[in-house]
Amino acid sequence: MSEPAPPAAFPVDAAAIGQAHQLYCQLTGQTLRLAFDRERMWYELLRLGYSLPDLHTVISYLQREIRAQRRNVGALKLSNLLQPDRFEEDLQISRVRLRPLQSTPAIPISRPTLNPDQQQQGRDRALACLRQIKAVLR
Repeated sequence: MSEPAPPAAFPVDAAAIGQAHQLYCQLTGQTLRLAFDRERMWYELLRLGYSLPDLHTVISYLQREIRAQRRNVGALKLSNLLQPDRFEEDLQISRVRLRPLQSTPAIPISRPTLNPDQQQQGRDRALACLRQIKAVLR
């Protein structure tokens, strides 16, 4: 199983930074000014290729975790959220599948029942095969 590829880097402009900050404020109910230091943090995150849907996913995930008291509200603090390593980890965790995909139930294969003598013959054959393999390996 291979690691997922990191997001591709792409040019980021002021409009993209403004949209990301506006979405953050909207989803968290905060009103934070977009000063130079925050612009720089947004720039660094968006430059790595993360998108507005990624931001929405991470914020929704963190809000669910906070409501369930598994995360601290500080996880939504802008300076914490915009750390690329933390953002990547939270994004990946938000996508983790905790249960395997539902598959169609296997259809049981009906096998004829063996009588005790046939079962013993099968055991004897298996034992003979194991002895033969063991002898070859010596």
